[in-house]
Amino acid sequence: MELGNFSVSLAVKDIAASRAFYEKLGFTVWGGDQSKNWLILKNGSTIIGLFQGMFDKNILTFNPGWDSDANTLPAFPDIRTVQHSLKAQGVPLLSEADETTSGPASFMVEDPDGNQILFDQHV
Repeated sequence: MELGNFSVSLAVKDIAASRAFYEKLGFTVWGGDQSKNWLILKNGSTIIGLFQGMFDKNILTFNPGWDSDANTLPAFPDIRTVQHSLKAQGVPLLSEADETTSGPASFMVEDPDGNQILFDQHV
């Protein structure tokens, strides 16, 4: 199952302090809006998101349809296909994409250890 680009979304307490820390590790701001408490940072093909006050814990994120530069892939399984496959395997969903629509959508699952995984298709 092709899941697209992978990143880690970090729930941070102080976005400015977190940005400064990750910049020392070689990350640069690649997207987002610090004044709205979210930034996307990149170091090579590694992507992390910093999110202050948006969720309670860190989230693993997959972006079906995107490569690591947010370019649309020429072919990819639609997020609803991924969701349907996981549901068929008995994976419980925390939230669901509307399977009657097309285009951007998201859904979320949780692994056995309570780690949340977001599938977030932007195309």
